Order: sequence, then structure tokens, then C-alpha cells
Amino acid sequence: MENIFEDMDNESFIFNDKSFLDHKFLPEHLPHRNEQIMLVAKYWSETLKSKSPSDITVYGKTGTGKTAAVRFAKQQLLEYAEGKDVPIRIEYIRCTDYNTEYQVIVRLCQQLGADVPWRGWTKAEVLNVFRGLFNGKFQKKTVLIVILDEIDILLQKDGDGVLYTLTRTNNVSVLSISNYVEFKKFITPRVMSSLRDKEIVFPPYNAQQLEDILNERAKMSFKISIDDEVIKLCAALAAKDEGDARHALDLLRTAGEIADEINSLTVTEENIRQAKERIEHNITTDIILTLPTQQQRVLESILNLTKLNEEISSGKLYEEYKKISIEDSLTYRRVFDIINQLEMLGIISTNTISRGRGKGRTNIIALQCDITLLEDTLFSF
Repeated sequence: MENIFEDMDNESFIFNDKSFLDHKFLPEHLPHRNEQIMLVAKYWSETLKSKSPSDITVYGKTGTGKTAAVRFAKQQLLEYAEGKDVPIRIEYIRCTDYNTEYQVIVRLCQQLGADVPWRGWTKAEVLNVFRGLFNGKFQKKTVLIVILDEIDILLQKDGDGVLYTLTRTNNVSVLSISNYVEFKKFITPRVMSSLRDKEIVFPPYNAQQLEDILNERAKMSFKISIDDEVIKLCAALAAKDEGDARHALDLLRTAGEIADEINSLTVTEENIRQAKERIEHNITTDIILTLPTQQQRVLESILNLTKLNEEISSGKLYEEYKKISIEDSLTYRRVFDIINQLEMLGIISTNTISRGRGKGRTNIIALQCDITLLEDTLFSF
């Protein structure tokens, strides 16, 4: 019997190396982010005098180059400091992986060489080890910079204790990265007083800037030359999606994969459009499949009413939802919260309309994804 991987080991006609189209790849040059990188460098330069720099807060929507720019500045600082024999540590924590103060401090201890277990210790014991590192192991005035990526997730789940701990520890500076501009509403005045942060905003990329990024990555990734019109279409579609460079890279890579599947020797504009449909399909499916049961029930209720071609008011939706949930129904207020959550995910939309004098206002709900896709996904398990 022929090995199932036999046909998958063929050399690609299209790609030289797909990894250059991965948003995690850090190029030697980051187009259109020099201003932001230089600001990070300016604030971090204090470490070269063995002084703790200002805390930094980096804002920007997904795909605006925040993490890449910070990683680039980190790499540059560590290289320069090594040559000057300046003791600096920069540790990166992604708050989707470590989303409590305890987990973050344990992880930092481990990264700094302390043997701290994940379980069995009190928070006070872990904090004593962390602070003790700066009184013992790092006697040469080592400065520690802690990068907390997607910090809003940690703050929403566990509060601002980790910022209090880090900002009250000698020789420690914090750089926070967030997609959520208003994340500081989760920080108490007590902690804000010790967060000496400088703010850096990353604006969305425009279509021309995305073209520049795609052209650089395409030269590294593809064996073939990609037509200018293909790059322009890819950049334009991503620019409409709030200037998301990750989306632009995903589009180009997926289009190349589609061309590869049919043994094409070029990537076309049609491949880009096909890639857009494939990506949107996959994202929507993943979102729906990972929704909690009650949110899926609300979606099923919207689906049922949509198939009946009925105008979906929040009241009518709640009645349909109760039929589906039977004895396991949430309150109307909680279902209304779920409607807002589904709207934030882009699966539905709501529109408040007036019924006229004395009749009040009503929320009208509509699906924003394909009915067949929703139905297939909801009932696929």
C-alpha cells in the first residue's frame, strides 16, 4: 500500500518558504513602524545606565505590528547591552497563556532561573522568591523589563495585582501591549499612581503600507513573481479589515496554497478572493464551535427565526430561545448580554428602531454570517 504522505512530499511550484508569511516571523526591517520602534528605544535607553526605564503602554488594533515592533526593539537592546556589558533581562509573557498574577510571577521566576513549581506554594512565597532574585542573584543592578502582551485579558480575569507587584519591585519596568484602548479602566487608582507609563499608539496600516509589507514578504516566500495587481487586491481587502497586516499575510499565503493545490504556476486575483472566502469560513466556524452552550442556543434561535423570514426583535428572540432551552433558560437580561457578545464577534448585528410616539424603541437582530454555514456548524456535533 502506498504511504499516505507520498503525494504530499512533492516540491511546491509556488513557495520557496511559507514561514516568511507567518505573522510570527520577525523580519530585519519593519516597514512603516520606525517611529514607534524609536519611541520604545528612547524610553528603554535608560537601562543602558543601569536605571529602570519608564513603564510603557502600547495600543493598537490586531495586526498593526505592536508585538513585532516590541520584539524588534527587544532584540536590538539585548544585542547592544551585551556589547556594553550592561546587565539587562527582558522577559515576554503572553497573557492568553498566563492570565493570573500567580501564573505570571511563577513564569517570571522560572524564566529568571528560580525553581518555582506551578502548584503547592502560596502567592506570598512566590513573591518572596521573585523579589529575592533582585536582592541576591542579580546584585549587579540588573534591570528587568517585563513585556505583558494582551494584558487586558489578564486584567479582566484577575485584576491589577500583577501590575501592583511589578511596579513596586525595584529595577523592574513593565511594557504592556493591548488591542483594547480603554483597558486602563480595569486598573485601580492605587496602581495607576505607580504605573509611570508612556503611551505609544500603533495606527492601522493603509492599503499602500500593506502593499509594501506584502511585497517584501512575497520576495522571500515565493519562487515566482507575484503580479502587482494581486498584491494590490490583497492589500485593499486587508485595509478594509481595519488595516490588519496579519489578515493581509494570511490572504496571500492562503491564495498561494490554493494555487499550489491545483499545480498552478502563478497566483491570481481569483485566488485571493477564494482565500478570503476560505479564511472567513474557517474563522466563523471556529468561533461558533467554541461558543458556550447558551450562546449557541441564542444563535440557533436567531437561525430559526431567520429561516421563517421574520423580523427578529429581542422579545421575539427570547420567546424562541425559551422554547429551545426548555427548563434551562437564562433571564432576559442575560440573553441580552449574549446578544451584545455575539454582535462583538461579528456573527450578528443589532439595530435600534423607533416604533413611533408612545410605542418605544426596539432592537432588531440580523445574522451576519451565511445561514447554511451556521446551520451546518451548529448541528455538526
